[in-house]
Amino acid sequence: MLALLLLCAAPAQAHKASDSYLSLRVQDARIEGQWDIALRDLEMAVGLDGNGDGALTWDEVRGRHQAIAAYALSRLALANEDRACPLRVTGHLVDEHTDGAYAVVKFDAACAATVTQLAVDYRLLFDIDPQHKGLLRLEHASGASSAIFGPDSAHQILSVRDAPRWRQFGDYVRHGVWHIWIGFDHILFLLSLLLPAVLVHRGGAWEGRATFRAATLEVLRIVTAFTLAHSLTLTLAALGVLSLPSRLVESAIAASVILAALNNLWPLLQRARAVVAFAFGLIHGFGFASVLADLGLPPGALALSLVGFNVGVELGQLAIVALFLPLAYLLRNGTFYRRVLMAGGSVAIILLATVWLAERALDLKLMT
Repeated sequence: MLALLLLCAAPAQAHKASDSYLSLRVQDARIEGQWDIALRDLEMAVGLDGNGDGALTWDEVRGRHQAIAAYALSRLALANEDRACPLRVTGHLVDEHTDGAYAVVKFDAACAATVTQLAVDYRLLFDIDPQHKGLLRLEHASGASSAIFGPDSAHQILSVRDAPRWRQFGDYVRHGVWHIWIGFDHILFLLSLLLPAVLVHRGGAWEGRATFRAATLEVLRIVTAFTLAHSLTLTLAALGVLSLPSRLVESAIAASVILAALNNLWPLLQRARAVVAFAFGLIHGFGFASVLADLGLPPGALALSLVGFNVGVELGQLAIVALFLPLAYLLRNGTFYRRVLMAGGSVAIILLATVWLAERALDLKLMT
């Protein structure tokens, strides 16, 4: 049921939901800013495709620079000690992130006095997409910190001092939880492995596992293998030890979803799902690392922030498992679970992941 709901709710971009990346650097009373906003989001908000052919060009984006700047800066306000810091656009760029092209708005702000506590009011896209999140990285002389903005946390006051270690850890835990929940391809890969975890394949047919303990142990094997693998490559990639091309990683992740779901229809590796989870978990770790690269790691607390992000990913993953396992176990012996959820859900996952694979490998846009 979770898999089918995710298929209905999944946006056009398979890996990430709507995010923007806001970087602020505070130097005394002056603030330098850079705001990366997805072109697909700006198309919805201000319209970029002038000729309506479905393909954005640099000239079309450049022709809308003023509209982009006006829209963005009308939805961001900075203040120090209750006094506004006026914003001024200083440049425009286009940059590539792992999930597509982004408009980059560069700006600065002049405050009346040295910034001690920065009040940030963030309202971008909330009226269009309530699921949108703004990811802020704040740099200052004492170090760096981060924050996540959403409709229920649009106004935050951030200290321009070295954040306590526990707070930086907590920030990255929240980032990790959020990004596993919006990583639809990671979730569908995990669900593809978990769907048969409450079943046993005997005599050419599926039958329910005898006890909840047996089902739980199987789930633990799969989740532990997946966790160990993606934690390993996430750490190595985040530290710059290993690197793979983004298109290759994203294509391989889509392929892993297809293969895991196919194994539910033709269970050739029924006893080796933990091995499959580990093998493909190595690739998924590079996908998580691309998200962490967009967020950045504070140099003074690199290890702690990396651990915090990983812990957040695991907490988000465990929340999915905790919701899935009891429901799946209760339904395991029924035809509905085996035919509709197991077989039908796996077919739906294969179809969606095949579209993702074509989009990523061939640089196509098949879904809108």
